[in-house]
Amino acid sequence: MTRPWVIRDDGLLLTVRLTPRGGRDRIEGLTEQGDTPCLRARVSTPPVDGAANAALEKLLAKSLGLATRDVTLVSGQTGRIKRLHLAGDAETLSRRLEALL
Repeated sequence: MTRPWVIRDDGLLLTVRLTPRGGRDRIEGLTEQGDTPCLRARVSTPPVDGAANAALEKLLAKSLGLATRDVTLVSGQTGRIKRLHLAGDAETLSRRLEALL
């Protein structure tokens, strides 16, 4: 399976499959949605008024040692499949993501 992120000049573009109301906040590994590889994540927050998206941003920031402002939702505001931009050194972020899997 290919990795769910693409290296950009200013960081990474990460694809995530989010499960809101998933018990506790955690990253669960990799999955595929059709032909698209995704990082699988759960948050305990319900998908109301963007709360689950904000919880995902905080979870990723904490897990990768980033500031919350360095994790930005790019697309998928209302769907389960999200694309997020992670700002920072792409090689360092790739290594940190690999360590989470």
